[in-house]
Amino acid sequence: MAQNREFFYRRLHSLLGVIPVGLFLTQHLVVNHFATRGADAFNKAAAFMEQLPFRYFLEIFVIFLPLLFHAIYGLYIAFTAQNNVSRYGYFRNWMFMLQRLTGIITLIFVVWHVWETRVQAAFGVEVNYDMMANIVANPFMLAFYIVGIVSAVFHFANGLWSFFVSWGITVTPRSQQISTYVTMGIFVALSIVGIRAILAFV
Repeated sequence: MAQNREFFYRRLHSLLGVIPVGLFLTQHLVVNHFATRGADAFNKAAAFMEQLPFRYFLEIFVIFLPLLFHAIYGLYIAFTAQNNVSRYGYFRNWMFMLQRLTGIITLIFVVWHVWETRVQAAFGVEVNYDMMANIVANPFMLAFYIVGIVSAVFHFANGLWSFFVSWGITVTPRSQQISTYVTMGIFVALSIVGIRAILAFV
């Protein structure tokens, strides 16, 4: 019974990391990338997202609750997993370790980012281009955001590889090798989008 529950929780954790959390990450980076076109373009994109119908329902049940479960169970996995990189230098063992490390970094980053944006918005502060420009005007915060963005994107992309394996989509060594190339390509592409977006506020 306990094994079945553990299997279910791991599958749910894997699924929620891709749908909806991973899709939201991608959408969030794309919206932020409008900053590369100037303050007005970003503010219009942000305003469009703010005016979505059922926004609070979507934020709570499609974003925050799935993210909360993924984060809490992910911490459990991170602190109970046995990393083998000291004994085995294989690529996947390193990726396994980095997945756990970037998960912790991403959690810290997301909590801080939500505090600086969504929580402040609840107190009446407008979420716009100027808000982000003020945040990253501090070089330390700019570096923190870059590390956070790259960590989040890596965690998603590498988690996508694990998702394909655990859900039986890539079962052969060849398909898993191809999946590695595809997911690392996603990592590079989304990292460029995210870094270009945050630098646009500088």
